[in-house]
Amino acid sequence: MSTNRERLDVLVVDDEQSMREFLEIVLANEGLEVATASSGEEALQMIAQRPPKVFIQDLRMGGIDGMQLLEKAKELQPTMPVVIITAYSSWDTAVEAMRLGAFDYLKKPFDNENIRSIVQRALSVAENPGDPSAVERLIVGNSPPMQRLHDLIRRVAPTDSTVLIRGESGSGKELVARSVHASSHRAERPFIAVNCSAFADTLLESELFGHVRGAYTGASDDRKGLFEMAHGGTLFLDEVADMSATTQVKILRVLEERRLLPVGGSNEVSVDVRIVAATNRDLEQDIREQRFREDLFYRLNVIPFHLPPMRERPDDIPLLAGHFMARYAETMRKDVRRLSPRAQAQLMNHSWPGNVRELQNVIQRHVALSDGEEIENLDLEAAGAAAAPAAAGGAELLDQYALETDGFMLDEVMEQIERRFLCSALEQTSGNLTQAAKMLGVSYRSIRYKVKKLGVRANQVTTDG
Repeated sequence: MSTNRERLDVLVVDDEQSMREFLEIVLANEGLEVATASSGEEALQMIAQRPPKVFIQDLRMGGIDGMQLLEKAKELQPTMPVVIITAYSSWDTAVEAMRLGAFDYLKKPFDNENIRSIVQRALSVAENPGDPSAVERLIVGNSPPMQRLHDLIRRVAPTDSTVLIRGESGSGKELVARSVHASSHRAERPFIAVNCSAFADTLLESELFGHVRGAYTGASDDRKGLFEMAHGGTLFLDEVADMSATTQVKILRVLEERRLLPVGGSNEVSVDVRIVAATNRDLEQDIREQRFREDLFYRLNVIPFHLPPMRERPDDIPLLAGHFMARYAETMRKDVRRLSPRAQAQLMNHSWPGNVRELQNVIQRHVALSDGEEIENLDLEAAGAAAAPAAAGGAELLDQYALETDGFMLDEVMEQIERRFLCSALEQTSGNLTQAAKMLGVSYRSIRYKVKKLGVRANQVTTDG
């Protein structure tokens, strides 16, 4: 294998010439050096001769199977991010691809901005192999809400603007905060997280601002606070709504003046810290009830982030399931490879009140308890909440389909659900594709593709805006 030549930026393999040319143009316009291959065999030869930083591969091509290509590519270059693109997405392929170490899994058709964003994130990881700060690889998901989140991180991270992350418990707020830090010019400096609900008021102030010797009983030495320890980097204030009124005033002063006074001290200390705060509380309601300062809210809410709950991103469930299955199968030395159709349906039909953290715990528990290659059935009651439909009509459609057949194929059921939503949106917009796309939160290109794929009648749609 040649190691003397500089690595290629991106290698694309797809048996469709139009897709190869499209990706080459889009990525070359980003200033990247792109090469293409028309078969898996050709791609493996190119990887051996000149390894790319990022490998983009189709899943269905003639010759070598897509999953075999992924495995062989990772054998040649274990740290190389591999992005899967496919028009034939299914639960099994999504889970298997993520289990085998794919960086991301993207359904065709996709927007230019989406593939550009994925490649930039993959390049960031590829150029820092083994760097624990490259946490973006852990933010798994490609649903429209997650695409918007990735884009917001990309645009906001290079700035020093204060960020307020809002989302339900377990949705990944700290992970997003770490991603903002890792993608910023402060990445080489400290990232320090503090849970504001974990300390009593006086202890929290001492943790944040430090104290001088004799400030209170037990303060035997001067001690730097977390603001000083995070100097030059990022301070993540989790559960920020749980701070006392006194601490809120002091935080507000630091944000305004970039100076703090240690507990018991008389000399102020200057700090250069980016603040990222997070909460699962309704801050507007807390302001109305005078539990949270309105002026502090506006200081924190410079760049608002909203993390979608799992019930708003069901397309990401198989990707997350595969990702966690791979992680825990490796750490527990288990040969767990797949989820049964029943287990897949259980995951899709659960409401996930605990969000990503709950899904992670479910997969971890069942990998630990599994004795074979397949997880056949899930005990979701142990997750602490009962199952509920992921989308209106989903559970009823599953039950109906199971009664009419000897079981059900999840892909077929999901197509029926998708067709139902698509037809409803077209009916409400008098067949206008542009308006229906906005209603469903998808691109015009995507809805046009789905109309054709799902066999919606041509007389149901119009194409003008």
